[in-house]
Amino acid sequence: MDEAVQVTVGIDIGTTSVKAVAVDADGEVRARTRIPHAVNAPSPAVLEHDATAVWGTSVVEACDAVSAGNRVAGIGLAAMVPSLAAVDVDGKAISPGILYGDHRGHHPDGEFVGFLRSLEQAVPDAHAYWPAQAVASQALCGVAAIDAITAMTCLPVFGADGWDAQWCDPAKLPQLAMDSAPVGHREDIPVAAGTVDALAEQLVAGADSPGDVLVICGTTLITWAVCEGWPEAEGLWTIPHLQPGLSAIGGPSNAGGLFLERVRTLTGDPVAEPSHPDRLPLWVPYIRGERTPLHDPNLRAALVGLDVGHGPSDVLAAAYEAAGFVVRHHLNVAGATPERIVAVGGGTHVERWMQALADATSLPVDVTAVPEGAARGAAWMARVTAGLEASDLAGARRWARTGHRVEPRPEWAEACDRRYPQWRAACDQESEAAQ
Repeated sequence: MDEAVQVTVGIDIGTTSVKAVAVDADGEVRARTRIPHAVNAPSPAVLEHDATAVWGTSVVEACDAVSAGNRVAGIGLAAMVPSLAAVDVDGKAISPGILYGDHRGHHPDGEFVGFLRSLEQAVPDAHAYWPAQAVASQALCGVAAIDAITAMTCLPVFGADGWDAQWCDPAKLPQLAMDSAPVGHREDIPVAAGTVDALAEQLVAGADSPGDVLVICGTTLITWAVCEGWPEAEGLWTIPHLQPGLSAIGGPSNAGGLFLERVRTLTGDPVAEPSHPDRLPLWVPYIRGERTPLHDPNLRAALVGLDVGHGPSDVLAAAYEAAGFVVRHHLNVAGATPERIVAVGGGTHVERWMQALADATSLPVDVTAVPEGAARGAAWMARVTAGLEASDLAGARRWARTGHRVEPRPEWAEACDRRYPQWRAACDQESEAAQ
């Protein structure tokens, strides 16, 4: 490695792995590592991490791995939301880390409140209750802190004046970092407050114009359609975009890697191509319920229309197509007028997924050149905290990199157009049966 090159380190705590990158001023990755970890999901109702191992030990190991031999100017963190664990006075987790979609989040006031009430009952003597970002921050620099974006996902516990004491003793929640100042230091290196992985992805994706659709292809499948103004649609979320006057509408789905990996395992991940564009069965992909736009934890997956002529390759192709149809459904519900998809995340390595995404939506897919988007976005935020960049996060667009474009295949796109209404009907039927 070139020791003269200054880098910042970005770390992303994902559902199935911790990723870290060391990135130079031009956005080039100088070092990377990935530490896989287990997810405890014994039933569709439970989704947990070993918070000490995943949010603490693995984060430190990943940081040190990409820092070695480099001149590190800052460290940034990103993680999925919501999450929560009980910790002791030393900041060590004394409960599992509860993750998004876990049944303990089924609460009328939101998932974070549900997690908090569940842990207060299960571990009433805990010193504090921290999300993944705060546990990781404590492990890196001895200060448990989250940024304002992460805090906003904790509504209504987080309010206009910070933590709201009517919901929880503020001393039992992490420190709030309302600006870009360091929350602490690791061997004199400034550490930025932990943020949301989807925001970090957005920073460096390059989906910055109306008509762009950011699709995060990870364990969770997330769709954000970039629009002017502030559109709203039932079942979807609208969030501010980093570019003035723009917003993004969409949200997360369970039809990503969580679903696709299960189908790959069941089919043996065949390399053969499906028999014919018009000869696919239909997957209802809700393997552990669905988030947006259905918000139904009781939904389950189903394979519809399977016949004796179908083989494993057809079943797997139908799964990738279903993931693409979920994106199409989000765009339809949003009333968006999409022009292209910008695909990011670990799933961009899977060519069949990217092709199915293009075919199912009839949109070109610009695949990012660097799959560790959330880690890279966290590295940009570390540059801001280190004083190397202005606090205007929109400047991170200069780090956007497209690796290649995937175009829809006409015969497959036409078959998808014919199959999509059947897929929607199958999903509606399963939803009615789950009631």
